[in-house]
Amino acid sequence: MPALSRAEIERIIPHREPFIFLDRIVECEFGERAVGEIDDVGQYQEHVLRGHFPSFPVLPGAIIVEALAEVGAVAALGLPENAGKIAMLTGLDGWKFRHPARPGDKVRLETTLLRSRGRFGKGRGVATIGGKLVAEGELSFALVDPPAELAR
Repeated sequence: MPALSRAEIERIIPHREPFIFLDRIVECEFGERAVGEIDDVGQYQEHVLRGHFPSFPVLPGAIIVEALAEVGAVAALGLPENAGKIAMLTGLDGWKFRHPARPGDKVRLETTLLRSRGRFGKGRGVATIGGKLVAEGELSFALVDPPAELAR
């Protein structure tokens, strides 16, 4: 599948500014896996890095996990039967953080869907910078229908 721009990502997942961290999807097999990118960690200087940490800016691990969850959501919600649903995190297992993501770094985010049963599933996320492992772990999720007033 061809790359997806931010606008195309937003047609699949409900995330919006300031809480969408993907700049693009570069590879995607709906229902299987997706690979996304953050162009430059420094783009979060004003809202996140300014306070984490003022003299040594590092993208928080929680945001790396969120970005990997967004990549997985694109893979899951891109299937026609899941269109319009919301992918919500239900668990995090075995997370390891190996290398900091700092301003100037381009982060590669790959999430593979390991299994799904009905509305529930599990994926494995891996974040790297230039081939160097940044973070990895498993994400559990549930696919839920949005409230009627928010249905797209």
